Amino acid sequence: MLKDHLQKLQQHDTPLYVYDLELLRQTLAKAQSESSKYGYQVHYAFKANTNAPVLAEVKAHGFGADCVSGNEIKCAIENGFSPDHVVFAGVGKSDAEINFALDKDIFCFNCESLHELAILNELAAAKGKTARIALRINPNVNANTHKYITTGLEENKFGINAWELPEVLGQLKELENLKLTGLHFHIGSQITDLSSFKNLCTRVNEFQEWFLSHNVELEHINVGGGLGVDYYHPDEQLIPDFEAYFSLFNQFLEVKPGQQVHFELGRSLVAQCGTLVSRVLYIKHGKTTNFAILDAGMTELIRPALYQSYHKIENLSSNQPENKYDVVGPICESSDCFGKAVLLPETNRGDLIAIRTAGAYGEVMTSQYNLRDKAQVLYLNQ
Repeated sequence: MLKDHLQKLQQHDTPLYVYDLELLRQTLAKAQSESSKYGYQVHYAFKANTNAPVLAEVKAHGFGADCVSGNEIKCAIENGFSPDHVVFAGVGKSDAEINFALDKDIFCFNCESLHELAILNELAAAKGKTARIALRINPNVNANTHKYITTGLEENKFGINAWELPEVLGQLKELENLKLTGLHFHIGSQITDLSSFKNLCTRVNEFQEWFLSHNVELEHINVGGGLGVDYYHPDEQLIPDFEAYFSLFNQFLEVKPGQQVHFELGRSLVAQCGTLVSRVLYIKHGKTTNFAILDAGMTELIRPALYQSYHKIENLSSNQPENKYDVVGPICESSDCFGKAVLLPETNRGDLIAIRTAGAYGEVMTSQYNLRDKAQVLYLNQ
């Protein structure tokens, strides 16, 4: 509980990202033990959080790296991840990023279009290399999550559509510097309805049979990530149900002999270990509401402004009777709001406010809009 560390928190400037590394270790250990039951390989999605001590814990638990930019690949290698456990995904890889990944001889490029295949082949040929690839296929499976973080429908920009596959196989016969080793799928993020993953398994099984019918055997299947976390009741479920998640794939995914199954988890591994702590600058009493104005804003945590995400908000300093507050930041944008009509103990200037479940897509998405200083970082249980 952060209240147990209140004295230490009061000694730090805010806004402040606080990471509980012991909770992170427990989460990673649980994910590792449940995935290893079935011989699954998990690649950590770097886009969730690239804080160095967080990455050190991820690496120590034996996870690979799922990267979506050249700089993420560079970060992974600099933080000790082996290139042969690095996967490069993304719908818009630049030539410079591809060349860097080729030079590092990464495990696999997850390719998302016919045009990308041609360019990757050309760049690999120029280096006298053969690039290992997986085809990211759009399975047209609804993830039942927010539309901004849904990625597996035909209306989304991601992946190769099923009706393009005959042309893809025809093209690959001509692309001598590419080696097809696997298939890649990712249907979205913050998925809490496990039936979505069951539907994904059904589609993956169908695609596997299609490729086998065309005499194509695949070394690995990457089913992506997307497992959600409990933003509303973080203390009741600090560690996601990895047992149910991995056992579902073991039950419904038809794995061929000798085939590896890969995952790319991010949020579910790191979200609950991170909290954004902020001080109250002012209390403003309006006609219909009270405003608690914080020194943290959308520059420190953009998720609520970007796609109306919910984060539990707590006052660490007060035990007074509760009032309702609109909890807002200092940024000159009306969308700079963490929550409306939030029930909090009576809140005053200087109180410390905790915005929970901010370990994923929090610090990594910060900006210096309004020329803001970067938030400080504190590690607990280091």
